Amino acid sequence: MGAEAVGMRVLRSAGRPLMCAGWGGGGRRLWAPPERGVAAGSSVGASSGSGALSPFDRRLKRKQKNWAALQAEPAKCDYLRDEVGGRIADRVFDITRTFPLALDVGSGRGYIAQHLTKETVEKLIQVDIAENALKNAVESEIPTVSVVADEESLPFKEDTFDLVVSSLSLHWVNDLPRAFREIHQVLKPDGVFIGAMFGGDTLYELRCSLQLAELEREGGFSPHVSPFTAVSDLGHLLSRAGFNTLTVDTDEIQVNYPGLFEVMEDLQGMGESNCSWNRKPLLHRETMLAAAAIYREMYGNSDGSVPATFQIYYMIGWKFHESQAKPAWRGSATVSFGDLAKIDGLLSREKK
Repeated sequence: MGAEAVGMRVLRSAGRPLMCAGWGGGGRRLWAPPERGVAAGSSVGASSGSGALSPFDRRLKRKQKNWAALQAEPAKCDYLRDEVGGRIADRVFDITRTFPLALDVGSGRGYIAQHLTKETVEKLIQVDIAENALKNAVESEIPTVSVVADEESLPFKEDTFDLVVSSLSLHWVNDLPRAFREIHQVLKPDGVFIGAMFGGDTLYELRCSLQLAELEREGGFSPHVSPFTAVSDLGHLLSRAGFNTLTVDTDEIQVNYPGLFEVMEDLQGMGESNCSWNRKPLLHRETMLAAAAIYREMYGNSDGSVPATFQIYYMIGWKFHESQAKPAWRGSATVSFGDLAKIDGLLSREKK
């Protein structure tokens, strides 16, 4: 994806610029009984109550995503999702097998599907809480079917999918452990989950600028950026959900914008506005102008633009199967690590 594709926005990763329908036929029943999950097309937002256990207003998030999908040019703000969707697809390609049936949890407009091929994924089900995002999905060569459902209550039978993917959606669920358990349950044995979600350092420039501006102008501050999961917790949550052979890694993508107001405009266009129950309903004009000045002063680039950092956590977890490799029993080793220091001497002796 080049700079031309995002106007004044330039994506960077690790310091480098980044060049950056339904299928018919028969088949077994995929849907779970009604009490097992949320039926397609039903009202989404089961976690609607506020409180410590439900930090996000899921109904508001659904409205935000639906609004973003109905804009005249929704693709204008899709550059970040497209980039991360491509990286998820790369991880799928690294697994040398074909997946007959896959599930995309929180698919949005199909940011992963557009990068996959029929040789890798034969059929794909896309699930999202926003029906407008599913209706306006980008084209893909893979046969797909769309289901309106909540990520916390997947309406599918156990042991259904060979692959589950998710990109930049799970950071908005109220019960992340439950969402991981749902994903694990719908996976077949030896199935794999590959996901990505925003990390704790995401938008730290925006967060700090708004907090400092509110402290200066209003004598206190409220959260304007939603809370994120710590990377140290991800492995534990996945393990508790039943996944094994875990891989968790982090990356950062930096996007340059003309200013703070453009950052917030694009976040709204992505459907990523804050939906925390404890969010402040509005920001005063003087506070916003002060935040924009602080943002530019503290983090501004030499060319006049300002950076916004998005930290991405990538995770891979497998559902157990007897055929998978198992670690050796403790104490079963026949070679000591201390012998590794002598390996050069042993090899030179063999050559003689």
